[in-house]
Amino acid sequence: MDPMSFCLHFIFLVIELLEFDVIMDTQLPSGGFGSSLLAMDERTYQLIGADYPGNRAEDVKNPGLGWMIGFVVVVSFLGLFSLVPLRKVMILDYKLTYPSGTATAMLINSFHTNTGAELAGKQVRCLGKYLSISFFWSCFKWFFSGVGNSCGFDNFPSFGLTLFKNTFYFDFSPTYVGCGLICPHIVNCSVLLGAIISWGFLWPFISQHAGDWYPADLGSNDFKGLYGYKVFIAISLILGDGLYNLIKIITITVKEMWNRSTKDSKLPFVNDIQDTETSKLLLEQKKREIVFLKDGIPTWFAASGYVGLAAISTATIPTIFPPLKWYLVLCSYLIAPALAFCNSYGTGLTDWNLASTYGKIGLFIIASLVGTDGGVIAGLAACGVMMSIVSTAADLMQDFKTGYLTLSSAKSMFVSQLLGTAMGCVIAPLTFWMYWTAFDIGSPDGPYKAPYAVIFREMAILGIEGFSELPKHCLALCCGFFVAALVINLLRDATPTKISQFIPVPMAMAVPFYIGAYFAIDMFVGTVILFIWELVNRKDSEDYAGAVASGLICGDGIWTIPSAILSIFRVNPPVCMYFGPAVGS
Repeated sequence: MDPMSFCLHFIFLVIELLEFDVIMDTQLPSGGFGSSLLAMDERTYQLIGADYPGNRAEDVKNPGLGWMIGFVVVVSFLGLFSLVPLRKVMILDYKLTYPSGTATAMLINSFHTNTGAELAGKQVRCLGKYLSISFFWSCFKWFFSGVGNSCGFDNFPSFGLTLFKNTFYFDFSPTYVGCGLICPHIVNCSVLLGAIISWGFLWPFISQHAGDWYPADLGSNDFKGLYGYKVFIAISLILGDGLYNLIKIITITVKEMWNRSTKDSKLPFVNDIQDTETSKLLLEQKKREIVFLKDGIPTWFAASGYVGLAAISTATIPTIFPPLKWYLVLCSYLIAPALAFCNSYGTGLTDWNLASTYGKIGLFIIASLVGTDGGVIAGLAACGVMMSIVSTAADLMQDFKTGYLTLSSAKSMFVSQLLGTAMGCVIAPLTFWMYWTAFDIGSPDGPYKAPYAVIFREMAILGIEGFSELPKHCLALCCGFFVAALVINLLRDATPTKISQFIPVPMAMAVPFYIGAYFAIDMFVGTVILFIWELVNRKDSEDYAGAVASGLICGDGIWTIPSAILSIFRVNPPVCMYFGPAVGS
């Protein structure tokens, strides 16, 4: 990778990090900073209250620079080795989009193209135009976003206040409109269908049973209420789709290996590469595939690395978190690759990295296994382990997509990730430590409220009590949606292409169940624009849709840098644009 490409790639890695909420409302990808680790500290314990059932003073571990660096070092590298053997399946066979990786590649390629100079020049100008529009639009939106979570264009009630309450609104996000332009139509439509099913029908229906199925006076983020349905039903759909595809891949791989061993292989891949094609598009694709597969990472190396790092981590983590026994850490590493595949598959479809959702799986299971004596700390630590693995694996696959499209060596991409992860193991804990010592992190009245720390600790306390504490019918609904995901995938594989192309993708449907319907509206707007563009001028849409989408995504992402700087210096937007019901209505 030449210096220019490296610099651009580094910039976009920085942008991805800065996209996490600067008020620590979400999680950094390395170890769960701002959520699972912060949930262990004394302030979060006090915020929940000493009289809260299951909230014990013994289950407190304040952040420390030494143990945080040690923890991140022993868990962060495993995700890089977990899915390396499946990179061909994810990038070439499944042809997953990975919108952010595709947008990054489009920008890098625009500076280095040697063929089709006239078209390339037009694409570069198109990309620059929409990057500028996206950047200045994001800047314009900032002036009206005020202080808090209810101001600005991000909360514009496009379809009225009633639907707005159910998250059905267009939030004018260039990023997700761009994702809609890149992602296949069926993915965008699946996301919208999932939003309609969940926020249009299922959650309002369950809400009508408040007081019967669950206590009516619970907070919006209490797992014993509606929030529990949202999280666990979304997890069930995701796991159903992900595990189906994982088993499918394993089955096909075993069959191919058997055919090779019996010298009856009918795989045409190698022969296809050697064929001469007149189409420049096919020739370019074949060249990318050759480069992508030529300089790969051996499967034995990835497997050995994962096993070796897992062994070191299994021996080390119990010394940092004594309640998390070695055999529980080992069990986590046995199931982590399957969850990492599910997360990477979902990220490839929708660009949403749901690492925190998979972290909740580990948190709930481990907390319930350990019980009242240390279950809170063990569950939160397991959450950090799981989040680190699945997040890093998805990020690596995203970068493999960028490398594939830019004709970069897969081995170079992997080594770069190793170096970047090593830097992050020091930078992330150090940055978090500086924030934690310099500011009043977690204070309800301060600028860094960290509300997810309370949510994660409460979930760990809930996990101690097991599935019996889930709201009424939650487990039955989870089983139903898990089976539905399996059935939908079976239908997609069993029916002819002319029918299966209209069958929704369960993984894409699951994302709005947990996130909300607003981004589904954004992505659907993008797919409608692309659909109309294809009807009017298919050639132009094929040539420029990627450039437009990349410009929209990159411009919005670049704005996060000045936005983060303004936030650090506590410069707030001057106007809060707020919408409410008319007087007397």
